[in-house]
Amino acid sequence: MSTRRGISASFADADYKEVRSLSRGLQVLQALNRAPGGIASTTELAQTCGVHRTTVKRLLETLRADGFVRRGEKEGQYYLTFAVRSLSEGFVHDDWVEQVALPLMRAALPDLMWPCDLGALEGGFMVVRESTHRFSLLSQHRGMIGEKLPLFFTAMGRAYLAACSEAELEGLLALLMQRDDPVGAMARDRAAVDMLISETRARGYAVNDGDWEREAAVGAIAVPILCAHRLVGGINLIFPRAAVSSSELESRYLPRLKRLAARIGKDMQPWLQGSDESA
Repeated sequence: MSTRRGISASFADADYKEVRSLSRGLQVLQALNRAPGGIASTTELAQTCGVHRTTVKRLLETLRADGFVRRGEKEGQYYLTFAVRSLSEGFVHDDWVEQVALPLMRAALPDLMWPCDLGALEGGFMVVRESTHRFSLLSQHRGMIGEKLPLFFTAMGRAYLAACSEAELEGLLALLMQRDDPVGAMARDRAAVDMLISETRARGYAVNDGDWEREAAVGAIAVPILCAHRLVGGINLIFPRAAVSSSELESRYLPRLKRLAARIGKDMQPWLQGSDESA
């Protein structure tokens, strides 16, 4: 009897340790989610969660292996990926992209003519989640889904920066200024960043006139996507720079792009509310 009781106790202890580990992992994810820009160091997370740094490191590496977090540019830093939304609204997020955004984007294609991309923030870049490039006869690009667009040099990135909160902006700059490339150099030039954001807000939409060196022949305009006053991403319109004049962009395409962004934000509210209730 004592042996059986001992075996039962050992299994109970093992189960308890598994649950405790899961609880700590979720605690780390919550702390990382609350950190500015969704990025924090192992030491910061350990202090926030009241858990030993070694334990936090082990949890983060497990979460990284499962795709929920990635390592930052600076040693010991981690940031969230889209996969973490599967804990609360991940499949909902994919649902609204597929069931709300894509049908509206396709329906708007004859009106917009030029292809557009919808993106959301991940790790300091706007990552394309959906695109009409594959449907547009005017597209010069294919396979845009998953493409990482730099914040400072693309219209979508600039639209997001101009719409995000001061706390999120600080977190993004802290992440990006660690990079040893033009993105990092721009992040460290706060005056230039503030001017870029100020100009974008004053204009009412974001512009890229060949500013992204990799796509120097391409122009774009973009606006943020807001759902119930929550910033969820951005949407752009892509075209060869020489093909569309500034006046035509403002008079013809910009109003249509803004209507599309507003409609997407409005129609995704049930998905957003459902994810908030389940979180």
